[in-house]
Amino acid sequence: MAYKIAVLVGSLRGGSYARKIAKNAITYFPEGFDAQIVEIRDLPLYNFDYDDPEVTEVERPEIYTHFRETIKACDGVLFVTPENNRTIPACLKNAVDIASKPNSDVAWKNKPYGIISHSVGRMGGYSSQKNLRLALSYFDMPTVGQPEVFLGQSPTLLDEDGKLQPEKTVEFVRDYVQRFASLVEETSQRNA
Repeated sequence: MAYKIAVLVGSLRGGSYARKIAKNAITYFPEGFDAQIVEIRDLPLYNFDYDDPEVTEVERPEIYTHFRETIKACDGVLFVTPENNRTIPACLKNAVDIASKPNSDVAWKNKPYGIISHSVGRMGGYSSQKNLRLALSYFDMPTVGQPEVFLGQSPTLLDEDGKLQPEKTVEFVRDYVQRFASLVEETSQRNA
């Protein structure tokens, strides 16, 4: 049985740096892991009316239910995100909000997670990562400790084929992904 990892990319653009970094990170998981990008681009903006039993004239989008079930069925979540205006991209915060409801069945609850952030500037998405951690802290999710991954000047870290470089960056990200994989294994064994 493979551990299922949902990879959420905080950019909707098909050729984004975040997506390229995510595709590299997926290849760094050890054997026994099935990491796949879970698309968030078609999720409608969160509206509590969809989950309020008192509101009967609004129907919950089927894609909400599918996304929530996908997150619940995975063993861990890896977020790969840029920084937008010193915070989390709106699409990613929307995904966090959707899977946080209903309160009685939160998809994120106790789910191990990791974050790889990046920016075209030198800070490596520091603010987006810190804001994402703040949003996720509410759900009691275990996470990987130091060192965190902030990839600054990300366009210089990808070659023309979208491969991560140089080797020291590859090794750094690979080590993080493998530490995250170990956390997923430990958490699954504890909860078995």
